[in-house]
Amino acid sequence: MTSISQELLDQHGLSHDEYQRIVDRLGRAPTITELGMFSVMWSEHCSYKSSRIHLKRFPTEGARVLQGPGENAGAVDIGDGLAAVFKIESHNHPSFIEPFQGAATGVGGILRDIFTMGARPIALLNALRFGELHLPQNRHLLKQVVAGISWYGNCVGVPTVGGEIAVNDLYSRNPLVNVLCLGIVEKDRLLRGRAQGVGNPVLYIGAKTGRDGIHGATMASDSFDESADAKRPNVQVGDPFLEKLLLEVCLELLDHDLLVGIQDMGAAGLTSSSCEMASRAGTGIQLELDHVPCREPNMTAYDILLSESQERMLLVARTGEEHRVMEICHKWGIDAAVIGQVTDDGMLRVRHGGQTVAEIPATLLTDEAPRYERPCAPPGYQEMLQSLAIDNLPGVKDPSETLRSLLQSPTIASKRWVYRQYDHMVGIRTIVRPGSDAAVLRIHGTQKALAITTDGNGRYCLLNPYLGGMLAVAEAARNLVCSGAEPIGMTDCLNFGNPERPDVMWQFVLAIEGMAEACRALGIPVVSGNVSFYNETNGLSIPPTPILGMVGLIEPPRTAITQWFKHEGDLVILLGETEEDLGGTEYLKIVHHREQGQPPWLHLDREKALQACLLALIHDGVIRSAHDCSEGGLAVAIAESCITNPARPLGATIQLSKGRLRLDAVLFGETPSRVVLSVPTHEGNRVLECAAAHRVPAAVIGEVGGDRLTVKILDDTGQECASIDQSIESLLTTWSTALEAQLSDAL
Repeated sequence: MTSISQELLDQHGLSHDEYQRIVDRLGRAPTITELGMFSVMWSEHCSYKSSRIHLKRFPTEGARVLQGPGENAGAVDIGDGLAAVFKIESHNHPSFIEPFQGAATGVGGILRDIFTMGARPIALLNALRFGELHLPQNRHLLKQVVAGISWYGNCVGVPTVGGEIAVNDLYSRNPLVNVLCLGIVEKDRLLRGRAQGVGNPVLYIGAKTGRDGIHGATMASDSFDESADAKRPNVQVGDPFLEKLLLEVCLELLDHDLLVGIQDMGAAGLTSSSCEMASRAGTGIQLELDHVPCREPNMTAYDILLSESQERMLLVARTGEEHRVMEICHKWGIDAAVIGQVTDDGMLRVRHGGQTVAEIPATLLTDEAPRYERPCAPPGYQEMLQSLAIDNLPGVKDPSETLRSLLQSPTIASKRWVYRQYDHMVGIRTIVRPGSDAAVLRIHGTQKALAITTDGNGRYCLLNPYLGGMLAVAEAARNLVCSGAEPIGMTDCLNFGNPERPDVMWQFVLAIEGMAEACRALGIPVVSGNVSFYNETNGLSIPPTPILGMVGLIEPPRTAITQWFKHEGDLVILLGETEEDLGGTEYLKIVHHREQGQPPWLHLDREKALQACLLALIHDGVIRSAHDCSEGGLAVAIAESCITNPARPLGATIQLSKGRLRLDAVLFGETPSRVVLSVPTHEGNRVLECAAAHRVPAAVIGEVGGDRLTVKILDDTGQECASIDQSIESLLTTWSTALEAQLSDAL
């Protein structure tokens, strides 16, 4: 060991072995500034050192893929010379420490990932996880996170069109804030984060650098304890109005073809943007920190290199064009400065105050970061989690009351209280607003629309990570297909606990394997993503929670479908077959206060056939509505189809055969690969014939109409054994006010 102490290494999150690796590779001890650079770049957040070898399992190629993982965002070809650019990212740790700014800057960061690729952002979505809402702290976190998301997105002028919220006590000390952004660009004008062209100038544009966010990436790569609040200075402060100017500047620079590379200064700030751009291009960069615009006096090289001040970009311009770049920046009121140039020696060389303060091979900070294949083993409690004696569960006494209880669950209840705070119509692209299976946006100047959704079920993954991963992919794809879209690409945000624990790595590896298998079976490439480890406080981890964002293509836009019933007299048809799948269900949690059992089994061949059948029916114009069966099961899916029509909720009369299944499995089990349809009466036979051709079980189960939802359940002798009979007005009130009521006394 050199003169750098173990205490200093601990402060920088580096092990003794990692430090020795640095010394051996450099041939000397690093300076304190260099140690800080290695600290952030070799952090889990930036290096993916525990996950990179496993992420290779994902299918990342396909006929539409223009850019896969490894850049700021993924891109897929949507035809007409256009590309859809999208990615999802986490801002979990900052949002726990400072929920408003943590969530707001999460939005700002994902926006920059998209316009860094040259794409104009057209939509935002979010996937949020919180602890149970009877605790004031969790209510406070939810309210402040939503406020931060809405403030930033509304101010910058990008619509927030969808998302999801789930509640579980295991997220109490580690809420999840995952944000997705979708943008559009001409496919031959995609930009990459590469420092190409030796001698080309390197420019800094955007906000001045301050001391906010220093070591933010390191903080995001560590578990929490009771001292988490002390890390508040690691959270950045956002300025959405400056972000809007920065967005327009970058797109104007693209229009004038002035850039060869561009990178957001996100996690690890100037350090990451510079070394990543150089390593991708196989070049080097020399930086002059004296030229970096700073807002605070006496900033050291360490401060400037590690600051995570928001709304900043690093550009590589064409030689001789730097003055035009700065003119355009100044026109928009954006600070800009030439702070370096591209070199040919592969080194990231940093000068400050006339001295060289860092000189490191760029690839040593990026591609040569440590990669660990950490031990994997199931936890000792896994068998207990999966064990569930269904026969010992009491049956449903009052199906109507059980349905109402599920509609009040924060995971199922209307999210109107949340999305009414978001501007989801700015840009006039939104065809299907929040509240259906997926959001749908038209692509101006084309006969195309894009559907987009986020999905994930941490409880399923806790009980069976492999199945949970598969089910998340299948549900996301099913939501898109229910909207009339062909799934064309996926992004993922993999939220897990401490990877140094074998049980967490076991969850991670199995979830990836399940997701990858489902993606291959359904032909959906993974084009971008993010891993968020260390979601753990005082040794208690979150449930393994992969959140998926998926994009689908609709041609033409008029074929888009929503989930709600629309016409009196329409037939209600169930595609798919109900099985006895109660393990891990929302019903089991809400009614029996148990989170146990095996999640529903997913038959990928059935899922693929269901989606193919549904798309064929939608393209033929046969279907009026389609709604996925997921949390809460068939009864909740039917109720939502009745009450979610924003113009006129409609009732339905339904008859179900229980056969040999339990009553609660028929009504509230979560068997996948099922969809509730409404179709005109004269199209009923056509739907059944199409289902038979695709070998998809299908049955007419009722009719739309009236102001009540009545569900009769017949036993295996054909006799009525149970029923639901509720007014639509009562169900709508229960569902639409539940979340707001639970937040009414929030801090």
